[in-house]
Amino acid sequence: MDKLSVASEKFLDVVRGQLARAEKIKQAGDFIDYKTLPQIVIGTVGGDGIGPAITAQAQRVLEFLLADEVAAGEVVFREIEGLTIENRVAVKQAIPEDVLADLTQCHVILKGPTTTPQRGDNWPNIESANVAMRKELDLFACIRPVRVPDQGIDWTIFRENTEGAYAVGSLGFEVDEDLAIDFTVTTTEGSERIIRAAFDYAKQNGKTRVTAVTKANVIKTTDGKFLEICKRIAAEYPEIAFDDWYIDIMTAKLIDEKRRREFQVMVCPNLYGDILSDEAAEFQGGVGTAGSANIGKRYAMFEAIHGSAPRMVKEGREIYADPSSMMRAGVMLLAHIGYQQAADKLEQALDICMYTEKKLTLTGRADGATNTAFTDYVMETVGRL
Repeated sequence: MDKLSVASEKFLDVVRGQLARAEKIKQAGDFIDYKTLPQIVIGTVGGDGIGPAITAQAQRVLEFLLADEVAAGEVVFREIEGLTIENRVAVKQAIPEDVLADLTQCHVILKGPTTTPQRGDNWPNIESANVAMRKELDLFACIRPVRVPDQGIDWTIFRENTEGAYAVGSLGFEVDEDLAIDFTVTTTEGSERIIRAAFDYAKQNGKTRVTAVTKANVIKTTDGKFLEICKRIAAEYPEIAFDDWYIDIMTAKLIDEKRRREFQVMVCPNLYGDILSDEAAEFQGGVGTAGSANIGKRYAMFEAIHGSAPRMVKEGREIYADPSSMMRAGVMLLAHIGYQQAADKLEQALDICMYTEKKLTLTGRADGATNTAFTDYVMETVGRL
């Protein structure tokens, strides 16, 4: 078979898979109602690199806040092992089958960072565990809040989580030695649900503005479709102002001290949401301070937005890794399952420990506090509230 025929068949396989996925989205049911569950199962996944160290500290805080519920059997924590780069490479799967089976027995998941191989490193080309988990559990909405009150920053970024440039990231191919092709995917169903989630959040939380971020002037088909759907859905929310920006100028405007105060809720295709939320986190103190929620109708997963930092482990510094990103993820987890008071306490305690009192400083090295000491400080602060 000649190279064009091979490429055409690979492209058809991608299209068939995405058409089937779009149809599956249509069949999805309603969001789970946690109030109706006799018991909520929280799965904790350490991941690799610094993941196990910081996830363990976040779990300590959650167990502290939910001690009465755990004692009553209303909440149970279930530790899930095996999502390490070594294990994933050994079985040649982004998520080993036994790990995925364990994940599906949980209602919500607190997940530490995982290593994603890149071309040219020592690991074989397996798909990102994050991307695979989002697809397998249909976690279509990545929600990343960033707050810096003294700078007037209060942003919530809604990143589409299962489509865009990440949808089939491991299915790109080299046609020949001169041509390599990857794919960007946009569906009506996938776009509608993330855009509607952003507008519903704005309406429910007293926000007055939603901003779409695309590159629809250049990437006309997929980004253009996303923006068209944004405009259509925006018309259903006349009380909320809507505007749109291109990703390149939007990254610049977040640095503009006057303009950035105007933004509230942003909704973006997958890649742009990833870039924008990392930039936004820098205003809050860096990606090490930011958590994210990955929400679907049946499952939800909460994680830090940063990577696994294998260098820290290699240098023996994982005990100094900042756990606040995972604790911020824990804030969103608590709110998602209905424990808003506990979520508010944890968020307030983190603000005190990180910005107000700052009795301990995390530097990632021996000249700063350990993550265990910082976690003790957070729990002591919670106890004072």
